[in-house]
Amino acid sequence: MKLAYWMYAGPAHIGTLRVASSFKNVHAIMHAPLGDDYFNVMRSMLERERDFTAATASIVDRHVLARGSQERVVDNILRKDKEEYPDLIILTPTCTSSILQEDLQNFVNRASIISNSDVIFADVDHYQVNEIQAADRTLEQVVRYYLDRCHRQEKWDQFLTDAPSVNIIGIFTLGFHNQHDCRELRRLLRDLDIKINQIIPEGGSVEDLQNLPKAWFNLIPYREVGLMTAMSLNKEYGMPYISTAPMGAVDMAEWIRHIQKNVNTLALSSSSKRVDYEPYIDGQTRFVSQAAWFSRSIDCQNLTGKETVVFGDTTHAASITKILVREMGIRVSCAGTYCKHDAKWFKEQIQGFCDEILITDDHAEVGDMIARMKPSAIFGTQMERHIGKRLDIPCGVISAPVHIQNFPLGYRPFLGYEGTNQIADLVYNSFALGMEDHLLDIFGGHDTKEIISKSLSTNIGLIWNPESRLELSKIPRFAREKVERNTDKFARQKGIETITVEVMYAAKEALNT
Repeated sequence: MKLAYWMYAGPAHIGTLRVASSFKNVHAIMHAPLGDDYFNVMRSMLERERDFTAATASIVDRHVLARGSQERVVDNILRKDKEEYPDLIILTPTCTSSILQEDLQNFVNRASIISNSDVIFADVDHYQVNEIQAADRTLEQVVRYYLDRCHRQEKWDQFLTDAPSVNIIGIFTLGFHNQHDCRELRRLLRDLDIKINQIIPEGGSVEDLQNLPKAWFNLIPYREVGLMTAMSLNKEYGMPYISTAPMGAVDMAEWIRHIQKNVNTLALSSSSKRVDYEPYIDGQTRFVSQAAWFSRSIDCQNLTGKETVVFGDTTHAASITKILVREMGIRVSCAGTYCKHDAKWFKEQIQGFCDEILITDDHAEVGDMIARMKPSAIFGTQMERHIGKRLDIPCGVISAPVHIQNFPLGYRPFLGYEGTNQIADLVYNSFALGMEDHLLDIFGGHDTKEIISKSLSTNIGLIWNPESRLELSKIPRFAREKVERNTDKFARQKGIETITVEVMYAAKEALNT
């Protein structure tokens, strides 16, 4: 744990609540003080849900501190059992309940004896894991609970479906464009003549989890949530899984070839025919996705060599970095992620695609890096968008955490071939183009002559005196950043701490010689 006024990933109980509220007819109860129950409002607002979120706070107040929590927690579990008849009730602790060192597992055991619903305790360490890790762990725990019970009751049907089928694991509430991505994955699998066995947790039923092993293999669109479940199913039932994110034209082709390999391998032991998806890949890449054509157009070539910074969760940051470099010819000066627990995989994926790699969950460190790099555009979370506004650098949002504007009403997937079009649009529209800057400088618009400091930390950057600032403001905006960058470089080389008008002209002469 650490004290922070802003975090990329929330506390662990939010991850557990996201998984619980994604399933149908599952209720979550959190043992927390007033203030920790903001999840209900957040989900209703961002997801624009018409129904109440199935989450209840068992409030820790002075009476609980005096008498203990067992009576209140058990009463809340039994009350929700009688009121809503859920299939499952998940009790999640919070940092507060952990500090009180109460035995919530014992509360669950007592409530399970009386309740008609299944009751489990979310077994996550709220001091050691964040929202993303807790969501991954909770999903795996719920799946394992029902599969283990199926085995004990000897109800398990071990036969695979006759036709090729998959489970999609990891689509859940408040995910970044998850609903749109899910719709695109459905379309792709329908085109490939592959049936969807189950999608969990979003819209799934815990009573149907016993049928997960009937699918031929599992698809994990995002590494953040679902990978632990897929690895567990692979270990216990030998189910193959594909964890490649189908984002961008190159990875889309690789993803479909992985599907082809799994289908053909399992077709040998069934009555299904072998498949060849290469014509489909070719047709979709050439005629459905416009990204391949756009990358060869003069518009995209104008972006060649421009510098960018990418930051987000591991899945989106790694995929966007590779798309920018190998599909659009854009340079990535620094790529980073706040998922420190998955740093090894992230580094392996983007090695050779960027100049620097940053692994941190400190937004101030990210801001200082961006101020130092001075990229032409940023692709990150809403925090990087705020940083970009302070530094006058455009930003495209490509990852959670997000605002309500990243829950669009229209169809905006990031995965699949339609996702390649959306990403290409986002990248192109995120850059401030030269002619646009030139016209803004001539006609005014939203541009101003005020010079914005390119440093977020007070100990970074050189000092420009008022006269040099005034001189810099007279330079047209489209060339101003280049002049400032060259002057900074010259001053550092010469050991100059304060930049004056004389230093600016000396830097100009040095550049021309």
